Amino acid sequence: MITIPKLLFLCLEISISLAYRPVFIYHGILTGADSMHHLVSRIQEVHPETAVYNFQRFGGWSSLENAWHQVFEANTNLRSICTAHPEGINMIGYSQGGLLGRAVLQTYPDHCVKTFISLSSPQAGQFGDDFLHLIFPSLVAKTAYQLFYTYLGQHTSVGNYWNDPHHQDLFEEYSIFLPYINNRIYSTNSTQFRDTLMRLDRLVLVGGPDDGVITPWQSSHFSFYNETYDVVPLQESTIYTEDLIGLKTLADSGRLHVITREGVYHYEWHRSDDVIDSVIMPYLD
Repeated sequence: MITIPKLLFLCLEISISLAYRPVFIYHGILTGADSMHHLVSRIQEVHPETAVYNFQRFGGWSSLENAWHQVFEANTNLRSICTAHPEGINMIGYSQGGLLGRAVLQTYPDHCVKTFISLSSPQAGQFGDDFLHLIFPSLVAKTAYQLFYTYLGQHTSVGNYWNDPHHQDLFEEYSIFLPYINNRIYSTNSTQFRDTLMRLDRLVLVGGPDDGVITPWQSSHFSFYNETYDVVPLQESTIYTEDLIGLKTLADSGRLHVITREGVYHYEWHRSDDVIDSVIMPYLD
């Protein structure tokens, strides 16, 4: 016979098992929180009563502000959410928001994020006309370094992660963001940048060959061009082989999930129920 105390305990166990971790969503460039409403709705439809925090700041043109400024400001938002949910949350960063969101974690040593999903984000940088023309119509990739690799160019988020394979010396000299968060250039924060990512239970990297915006699309998996425009696979890249930010450690422990999905254009990753259900929902527990 099940007594009332045991029954109450069983009900509590069931309610706990049905509870999903809160989710923090970081939008992409030149958009804002409104662009992520479908993803928010789908999460709450599939996982009812899930608390979803849709990042409201740096929408529209303000998303082009210096990357470090955006990261440090977003860090305050994540700290507030972690204070409210010390048991842990999941985080999704889309496009530029996946790169900046990852840096938010790296600047927060005791963050509460359990799973971080990078949704079609330029984690190894960006280099290509298609993306560039969406934001700076008069620029071309071949000569964009002349703007981005200057003190003025580094006032823009795009300049902060522009990675020209033919001008790596200038990239390391002028870029104040990407070489540091990827530990390509050693800094006093390098150990922290690595340790904070290894706090994750799961790092999920999502991208695909039909994305059409992230260039190369494999940057969403931390792969990038060499000087001959060949894409160096993740497992052969320096950031992985030297375990600069803990990717190899995450992979060896089964915590790195690299997902390739064909037939998905950049603006559909967070708007298609089929895509959301297959590459996002399985990791939101």
